[in-house]
Order: sequence, then C-alpha cells, then structure tokens
Amino acid sequence: MYKKAQASFWTTEEINLSKDMHDWTNRLNEGEKMFISHVLAFFAASDGIVNENLVERFCADVQIAEARCFYGFQIMMENVHSETYSLLIETYIRDPGEKNRLFTAINTMPTVAEKAAWAQRWIRDDGSSFATRLVAFAAVEGIFFSGSFAAIFWLKKRGLMPGLTFSNELISRDEGLHTEFACLLFSNLTSRPAEDVVSAILREAVDIEKRFLCEALPVGLIGINRDMMCTYIEYVTDRLSCALGYEKMYGSANPFDFMEMISIEGKTNFFEKRVSEYARRKQEPEKDRDSL
Repeated sequence: MYKKAQASFWTTEEINLSKDMHDWTNRLNEGEKMFISHVLAFFAASDGIVNENLVERFCADVQIAEARCFYGFQIMMENVHSETYSLLIETYIRDPGEKNRLFTAINTMPTVAEKAAWAQRWIRDDGSSFATRLVAFAAVEGIFFSGSFAAIFWLKKRGLMPGLTFSNELISRDEGLHTEFACLLFSNLTSRPAEDVVSAILREAVDIEKRFLCEALPVGLIGINRDMMCTYIEYVTDRLSCALGYEKMYGSANPFDFMEMISIEGKTNFFEKRVSEYARRKQEPEKDRDSL
C-alpha cells in the first residue's frame, strides 16, 4: 500500500486553473458559487484535522514499520491537499473578508464546525480503543468526503470548472487509498469492536453528512436531487462497512451513474486531455505487493 501511494504522488503544480475563472464568472450562479466555496472551506479544514490525528495519535499508536511509512506519506499528501484547497480558495474568492471566513470555517461556519467537532472528538478520546478510532477516521475520509467529492464530479459531468474537477479526481483517489489502508490495517488487528459499535459510529457520520449536504448546504444549489445524495451517502457507507468486515447497513444502490463511470478508485478516462491516473511509472507498485 505504501508503494501504491508513492506511485500516485502529485503536486499542486499539476493543477491548471486557467479556465476555471471563466466558468466561475460567467457560467456559475450565486448558489453554485456558495456551494463550492463552502465545500472547499470544509476540505481545507478537514485535511488539517486528519493530519492532527495522524501526528498526535495514530503514529504513536501504530508500531508496524510499514504502516508508519504509509502514515508518513499520507501526512505529506494531506499537506498537498491543503495547499491545493488554499490555492482554489485564493483563486476563486477575491473578497478578503469572505476569503478569511472560508479559511477559518471551523470557527465561522456551523455547517463545517459540526463535522470538524465530530472528528476532533475522536482525536481527544482516550477511552476508546485504537480499532474504534480507526473506524471513526475511516468514516471521516470515507463518508465525510464522499458526498462533496460526488458533488464536484457532478460539475465535471456538466463540463464546468476543469481545474477544480481535476484536483477532485486526484484528491478523491488519494482519500480512497487512505480509506482502503484503514480497512486493511483494521483487518490485521486481533481485537476489533463489535458490529453494533461500528454501526453506531458509521450512522453518526452518515447523519452528519446528510445534514451537511442535504439540509445546511443543500445539493439542490448545484442541481443534484437531495434524496439521491442521501442514498449515495448510504451506498458509500455500505461499501465501507463491508470493507471493514461487517454487513451492509442500508442496502442502498448507487443512484449516480456518473460516479460509476468515473469510479472513486481513479479508473482512467481515456477521453481526457490529461488523465488523473497520474503516476510515476518508475515507481509503479507490483500487483502482488498490495499489502501492509
């Protein structure tokens, strides 16, 4: 897994935003702009929280050398993600006051604050086992990000914001890998929480994500059906629950055909001028090395 992550390395300089401002100025309405800016504000805050957990808790909890190598690389990639979200906000938002509000979203935006508080609660939790906290942060990266990723992929389907949507492909692929690693590490633990404990954690995350994208920041602003987004969040959660070794919780099917086409796992779309299956070929991991 570490070698797979290494082979997928990219930098913010890969992102070309030259065409985005035309779409931002001429093709997006005010509701769509508000939706994008709020999602970027959450993303900008969340990567710092993920890194806080890795540095303060998981790197101390985990002594397996290969896992610590992966976490070290993940920390670097979360930094790249933070840099990218900062660049996107700096590019799209010209008003200094609004820009500052987005960069301090944990304190200024209740929609972001609830998600951040839930994640930070697990960082501070000294009463739960590592396995339980591992599930919680798999939910952060596998559930809290999923709806927003899908919303930005919806913009891609509409042919909008090519720089934003390309960065979304790269980052969603990274977060998918981070979630996959969490599930792999979880499967190697000798002591794992009961299914009802895991289900309770995942349901909390689902409820918060639904409030974020279906109520506080309605996806209807960009033309996505609210009920379909709620179903998609349930579908993603079912996949995560199964990857952790438990039963499906909702039995929901994927309502978004465009997500099947794109695939959150980063399958290449060969019709793109530049593909997001960007990898340094000399570092391509061997198929039989997909392990800790």
